[in-house]
Amino acid sequence: MKDIYDKKEPVSDIKVLDGGVTAAKGFKAAGVAAGIKYKNRPDMAMIYTEKAAVAAGMFTSNVVKAAPVKYDMRVISGGSPVSAVVVNSGIANAATGEKGMQICRTTAEAVSVALDIGPDAVLVGSTGVIGEQIPEEALKAGVAALAGKLSDSRQAAADAERAIMTTDTVPKEIAVSVDIGGTTVTIGGMSKGSGMIHPDMCTMLAYICTDCDISKEMLDLAAHTDIPDTFNMITVDGDTSTNDSYIVLANGLAGNRKITGPGEDYDRFFVALHYVNEYLARHMAADGEGANALFEVRVVNADTKDNAKKLARSVAGSSLCKAAIFGHDSNFGRFLCALGYAKVDFDPDKVSLEYMSRAGSVRVFEKGLKCPYSEDEATRVLSEDEISLIVDMNAGSCAATAWGCDLTYEYVKINADYRS
Repeated sequence: MKDIYDKKEPVSDIKVLDGGVTAAKGFKAAGVAAGIKYKNRPDMAMIYTEKAAVAAGMFTSNVVKAAPVKYDMRVISGGSPVSAVVVNSGIANAATGEKGMQICRTTAEAVSVALDIGPDAVLVGSTGVIGEQIPEEALKAGVAALAGKLSDSRQAAADAERAIMTTDTVPKEIAVSVDIGGTTVTIGGMSKGSGMIHPDMCTMLAYICTDCDISKEMLDLAAHTDIPDTFNMITVDGDTSTNDSYIVLANGLAGNRKITGPGEDYDRFFVALHYVNEYLARHMAADGEGANALFEVRVVNADTKDNAKKLARSVAGSSLCKAAIFGHDSNFGRFLCALGYAKVDFDPDKVSLEYMSRAGSVRVFEKGLKCPYSEDEATRVLSEDEISLIVDMNAGSCAATAWGCDLTYEYVKINADYRS
């Protein structure tokens, strides 16, 4: 299915909206300060859909999976419709044993009572410090407060996003609409994540809500096809979290002709979902802990798509490459080195490297040799807050893009003080 998508022109009538998880029909949200770990800051969020939704999800590949990850995997694999998601920040509910699983069940039961829905229709999520237990009474009080504040307003979506943030410095929200078979379908999403970002399945936490009428099978296909090219292509620090979760809910309230198989309707939905996923992924990379710049690595003309992805992620994840970006240093040998240990067989004498940013572009390496270029000009190009490295392998026609960020002094400080 991805090969079919790759050959299609992007949908030109995607409209970007001012919105988040409440943008699609039937979705409400809320965020409150429940005192889970910190005082006087939002730390619990809820998403609710008036009509139960089909759900798809992708989760961390880390062997140490948090209790909410294991809980949600069971719910989604069981195929039950989902009506609500509850997320807390501050405590990850990871490495918490059976008590952690019980907290998940307690959360679902509290939501069931508050919203008059079945406990099997509830997903849970957590992010924060590993190894600590979530205080049960604060959790229950938070669920009750959230249920009383649910709203489909723009502010409610923003409140929910703020409540799931930890070391994030900016909120990450997006909403788009697209015409599918003459019906307007809306997709809204939010994500959080700034550190411990090197996912093999998805990202820290991401929640996507759509009113598209689509079967669970096709929603699963869309999520599993797109995540490897979006959230799976970001890295901040090389650490895959215990809590990585990507959830997409589709309640069907747009009223479009139901998508049950491949075709134009599915392709249009897929491209819109990709837009949302890529937007959130890029903004997570740009907001990496302590980061000053987004570092985009675009590998072009590789022999295979898989090799292109390996090469791009190797460079974007290299600490030395990230440090060079922080120092605005045109040390292209670091980029070549990172390509070389990506476990991809290629001819170094065919490789070319070019820097690009809003300040312009500079070719620094051409088919095995250093190019004559101005160091001052290269520094100017590398001094912007969004920098792209174009890696031309001159070996085929495949491409991939990875997103990371520079490595700063502040990253060490943030993580040294994380539990303080």
